[in-house]
Amino acid sequence: MLTYSFTNIGSDHLYEHLYKCIKNDIITSVLTPGTRLPSKRSFAANLGISTITVEAAYAQLLAEGYIYSLPKKGYYVEEIHSEGKLNGTQEKFPQRKPEPPAYFADFVSNQTEPENFPFSVWAKILREVMLNNSTELMTNPPAGGVFLLRAAIASYLKAFRGMHVLPEQIVIGAGTEYLYGLLIQLLGFDKKYAIENPGYEKIAAIYNSYNIKYHYIPMDEKGILVNKLGNSGADVVHISPSHHFPTGIVMPIKRRQELLCWAKERGGRYIIEDDYDSELRFQGRPIQTLQSIDEEKVIYINTFSKTMTPSIRISYIVLPRHLMERYQAKLSFYACTVPSFEQYTLARFIREGYFEQHINRMRNYYRTLRDEMVQAIEDSRLRGRMLIQEQNSGLHFLLQVKTRKSDDEIRLCAQRQGIRLDCLSQYYEGTGREYEHCLVINYSGVDRKRIQEGIRRLERIFQDEE
Repeated sequence: MLTYSFTNIGSDHLYEHLYKCIKNDIITSVLTPGTRLPSKRSFAANLGISTITVEAAYAQLLAEGYIYSLPKKGYYVEEIHSEGKLNGTQEKFPQRKPEPPAYFADFVSNQTEPENFPFSVWAKILREVMLNNSTELMTNPPAGGVFLLRAAIASYLKAFRGMHVLPEQIVIGAGTEYLYGLLIQLLGFDKKYAIENPGYEKIAAIYNSYNIKYHYIPMDEKGILVNKLGNSGADVVHISPSHHFPTGIVMPIKRRQELLCWAKERGGRYIIEDDYDSELRFQGRPIQTLQSIDEEKVIYINTFSKTMTPSIRISYIVLPRHLMERYQAKLSFYACTVPSFEQYTLARFIREGYFEQHINRMRNYYRTLRDEMVQAIEDSRLRGRMLIQEQNSGLHFLLQVKTRKSDDEIRLCAQRQGIRLDCLSQYYEGTGREYEHCLVINYSGVDRKRIQEGIRRLERIFQDEE
């Protein structure tokens, strides 16, 4: 007869303790498969507990599959097959990856400094949302997202980007990577895609994950080469014309018109316009979107991760009306991936003018940060060997370096100096010497107090060549 102690069981109920004892004996093979367990009545009498307690423990074991019952015969230990802990050995998990090194200056990360996020306003609106929208918060949002947020985005796009779209054309999602996946499903797995070369590496990774055919299309100083695009056989092209990453190119209107002509040449062709940091233009008006020129051939995509903080995973796409109808028919079964709390809060943040204020404040902050970075470089010993390339837009610029070092050597030397760097060649598929010795400087997450020392450490990378 099985015997277990019921002393020092803590906060567990009697049946919970008994269940855990039996389960442990099964896991550690003290009770082997096929072993008949004592009857509830005799087991309870032996342990000095009620039959109800034994019945509850057996019921839990039965529900989890550790035992089985045979009519009029009793309960038996189930045969358990597992590679884990069930045979008495501890399952081995992969060791945790080491934490990335702490850099003195990180010119790759796009993190936002905590003091730049409007915590007080966001918290105030969140409290108001919880008080005033409690019913809506407990309701699953539509597949495309909360209508209030979609309407706020539509109004914002009209006022600041000259785009006339309906809230019903907007789909909210948790990050652009998720929305890329939706677009692939929407447009069809048989489509051939084209991406800029150099370009944002995650796009190719996403297409690879879906086993999608895609082509790298070279660029010149005006953007993607339309003649190469036409020869590729692509149906869909993904571009960032307002501020290309990583080159920083702003596509002129002539090249944009050429792209639109390419899209119109054949049915089923589309342009995905990634407008990821268009709000952060430091001079003049924002560049006109392709979507505002052609609403039928352009799929517009943007994110709040750049303007707010990367931890706010809220992005959106604007679909042509005929594609929105297809989305409703094919993909509306997907639940919206952004919590209602965040959607209602962001909707009010935009509608009440806080987003515009925040953008203006961040635009001024980043302009000052960029100017200080550029000035520190121009005042340093790097001035004679570096050429700064920037377009008064976005949160990064390029530094063309005169050096004998390879790009891998530059990055290794930078790491030794506590500097995290990316080179333009990392974003290029193939070999292109024109992209070598060019540093991509993302300054959005740089501590202003560390700019001078960061540039001095950057100097040391090349001091042996002076």
